Amino acid sequence: MSAFDSLKDHTKEGRVFLARSVVAFVIVLLLLGVLIARLYFLQVVQHDQLAAVSDDNRIQLQPVAPTRGLIYDRNGTLLADNRPSYSVTLLKEKVDDLDATLADLQALIPITERELESFRKRLKQRRRPYETVPLRFRLTDDEIARIAVNYQRLPGVQVEADLIRYYPFGASLVHALGYVGRINEKELKRVDSKKYSGTHYIGKLGIERFYEPLLHGEVGYHKVETNARGRVMRVLEQVDPVPGKDIVLHLDIRLQQAAEKLVEGRRAAIVAIDPKTGGILALVSNPGYDPNLFVTGISTKAYKALRESPDLPLFNRALRGQYPPGSTIKPMVAMSVIDSGAVSPAHTVFDPGFYTLTNGGRRYRDWKHGGHGTVGLEMAIYQSCDVWFYDVANRTGVDIMSDYLGRFGFGQVTSLDLPEALPGILPSRDWKKRTGRGSWFAGDSLNLSIGQGWMLTTPLQLATASAVMANRGVWKQPRMLKGVMTHNINRDHTIVEGSVVDISGLEGTSAVLPNIKLKNDQYWQRIIDAMVAVVHGPRGTARKVGRGLDFQIAGKTGTAQVVGIKQDEVYDAESLAERHRDHALFLAFAPADKPEIAVSVIVENGGGGSSTAAPIARDVIDAFMALKQQDAEAEAATGAITGG
Repeated sequence: MSAFDSLKDHTKEGRVFLARSVVAFVIVLLLLGVLIARLYFLQVVQHDQLAAVSDDNRIQLQPVAPTRGLIYDRNGTLLADNRPSYSVTLLKEKVDDLDATLADLQALIPITERELESFRKRLKQRRRPYETVPLRFRLTDDEIARIAVNYQRLPGVQVEADLIRYYPFGASLVHALGYVGRINEKELKRVDSKKYSGTHYIGKLGIERFYEPLLHGEVGYHKVETNARGRVMRVLEQVDPVPGKDIVLHLDIRLQQAAEKLVEGRRAAIVAIDPKTGGILALVSNPGYDPNLFVTGISTKAYKALRESPDLPLFNRALRGQYPPGSTIKPMVAMSVIDSGAVSPAHTVFDPGFYTLTNGGRRYRDWKHGGHGTVGLEMAIYQSCDVWFYDVANRTGVDIMSDYLGRFGFGQVTSLDLPEALPGILPSRDWKKRTGRGSWFAGDSLNLSIGQGWMLTTPLQLATASAVMANRGVWKQPRMLKGVMTHNINRDHTIVEGSVVDISGLEGTSAVLPNIKLKNDQYWQRIIDAMVAVVHGPRGTARKVGRGLDFQIAGKTGTAQVVGIKQDEVYDAESLAERHRDHALFLAFAPADKPEIAVSVIVENGGGGSSTAAPIARDVIDAFMALKQQDAEAEAATGAITGG
């Protein structure tokens, strides 16, 4: 036996080995127990939660945008359509190198820096994973082809078809309809995220904005199964979107276009209303702009040109233009002074060409330098005698005049569905103090009586007041909406007259004013007869436009100063810059005995109301009557053919 063998203790080594084996076995058992416990926890305890998470990885709920409702005029002419547009989009989850992909796309199709900036902003605003983000809209066929042949080296890039708003009449209706545009960050916070989950567009202005809840529709969805790359493998479930409502307006596009031609090249506004319903037949603000530029985003250059134009094409003169009404409010002022009893309807004034509150005091001039002589109520209206109104205003005071003018809708928004409309200014004692302009003076009342001074009105308000006068005080709230269009089995369009539409929750709804009740109803006819004499009387200020008519027009001319004239100076249009000349105004309704249309016309810096605005109003009324006759003949011919 060697010395080495004598030192080795086999018994001890056996015990050590056994101990280590037991410890190792115990550790293995413990680890196995932990693994089993973990498997139990995952497979049993958290089964439902993890199954849902797993489904989220392979099952997605994709929103489907509804088709936006269409807009028609009263005769069924399409005013706002939806047209397919092709856009190039990117899916972030599939793009390995975003900057490189964008550079490759720029090499294939034109992409501006503004489009890149907008894309990056939309990418940050993305509402959910696996949502494509548009980069460029309205691709041409050639651009689509160039992208398609390069799909294999552009993962995450695709061309998508989308329905976008299209306005076939362009600038003709932009101030009446408004337009839609892409939802911005501010609007995203305001709208219902679920309702707009598949929608990229929203009404920005006008009818498109006010009736957004009707036009938008209800979003649908597709529950789809995807693979690890996010590619859709199959559709598991789907709920179709509900299209938006198609709406019908009171607007007549034929009258709208005829009115627009009458003020072509001018800064002007025309509003025509049906007194029987309050329906707005035409709403023109010139110049306008093409709303199609704004649907998918206007270029910075184009928007700057519109914004900096001295003619203000972005400004809606018909609803937001606030002008001194001039003599157009004299019939309403006359009504206030005789109905209140401040003066008798037989009250007369001698007009030497001026009026003074005190002997030797400031002279408030009449438009006619030599005066009108002895003037009564009717002559004061048809000859637009300022001195008669100065006198009755001084006797009546502002409180009564302001009260009656308010009953005709001045100083407030009375339209139903025109959210951009402004209230104008109806001055009063309280208004002047509240706005820090001091106390009310007698001279303020004189200025108010002839539509000058503090008072400001909009063309819509003037047309509304004309309609109220035509109705002998009966209020019909001005509105664009006529009804909702339904579709029968053949998809033919039928207009539902008097459709009830719940708009109680829509922003901008205003209340209907009460009917105007006079102490003596005969005053209505007396004032209207004086307005008829404005157009048809031998001395009426607008007598030239009343020739050759087989019906009567009741109207009132107006001229509003843009710049002040010194006490002893005479107004000379030729010596003034064009934009400092007087505004021309006219309001009217016709036929005077059975009114069917009420009109207001404002031509900025147009000069006299009788020479500029009144002929335009006459042509609008002529166009309306011609269209009415044309429609009647067409209906009669259709009835004869069908045997009706």
